[in-house]
Amino acid sequence: MSFLIFIGVAALCYLAWRIMDLLPDAIFRLSEIQRDIADIRRKLTDNGPETPDEEEEDEEPSAGESSPTADA
Repeated sequence: MSFLIFIGVAALCYLAWRIMDLLPDAIFRLSEIQRDIADIRRKLTDNGPETPDEEEEDEEPSAGESSPTADA
């Protein structure tokens, strides 16, 4: 029974070692993805909306908002 526990602990140690070995690469890749997303958002906000349909003010107000005529 103690031999099986030893094999289990050894397997867990090996898996933990492999995860810790790959962790720096995973963190680097996540930071690169975050940087790319930030660049895309920055470009979208600098260029403004791409289509004129998004700028229309005649749309119905969404939930929680009041229309200008409802206040009068």
